[in-house]
Amino acid sequence: MEREFITQLRERLPPHPLLKLGIGDDAAILSLGQGADVVVTTDLLADGTHFLSTEQDLARIGRKALAVNLSDLAAMAARPVGAVVAIALPKSGIGGRSPLEVATRLYDGLLPLAAEFNVPIAGGDTNTWNGPLVIAVTALGAVTPRGPLLRSGAKIGDSIYVTGTLGGSLAGKHLDFTPRVAEALELAKRHNLHAGMDITDGLAIDLDRLITASNCGAVLDLASIPLSAACGVTNALGDGEDFELLMTAAVPLGPLPCGITKIGEIIADRGLWSRDETGAVTRLPVTGYLHR
Repeated sequence: MEREFITQLRERLPPHPLLKLGIGDDAAILSLGQGADVVVTTDLLADGTHFLSTEQDLARIGRKALAVNLSDLAAMAARPVGAVVAIALPKSGIGGRSPLEVATRLYDGLLPLAAEFNVPIAGGDTNTWNGPLVIAVTALGAVTPRGPLLRSGAKIGDSIYVTGTLGGSLAGKHLDFTPRVAEALELAKRHNLHAGMDITDGLAIDLDRLITASNCGAVLDLASIPLSAACGVTNALGDGEDFELLMTAAVPLGPLPCGITKIGEIIADRGLWSRDETGAVTRLPVTGYLHR
């Protein structure tokens, strides 16, 4: 549903002189005039889909609500400058906690992360209703002198890199990941990055989105994909919510404390391909989480 709706919006939304980059990337870019641009991203997290409020610590859930937005800014190689938070709280509370106690506990996780990344929480909105817990954070970022990192810039011959390790989100990694803001800014400062995004729905489907935007193809060396503990390649390709960076460049990238690994190349043949240890190349299914 999400992809079809985005396609509709692209056709319906008129161009605007202040909108430098609209729907289709990890964040939008608005012009403030006189050469100043602001990067804007928002994510809505709902109980039962992105977290389980009766099973998981509310502080971890609050932390994730901000972290996913910081990850979007990292995907654009943008520096975070602020955020606003909107929360719809169940009127009956959660697990014996009142709505006020629920909101307070969410911020117990959100505020330390904001302090870690020097992100002021500038406001937001809070309401109660008869539905489940819903949190929406909007984050603002500043474009660096190198400019924003987009999905559409991959070039044939580029190497494909990922930070950290992939897989393991279902075991709880999706609540405790570190947004790769510092890593993105450092890489953008050191190198001429061609394309990038963060891995939210799975390596396969997100890389497919990047090469579609860049009008090219990609071949992955499956044995090179860095895996989280107790995870296989299938988990890395399709589980999603790794929130690691996926980038292309013509030069070697790294090193980084979190790790950075070359996992393939950008090629002219459209589509997603895999290459085994013998060098044989086969079509790779596009797996991952689909928003229905």
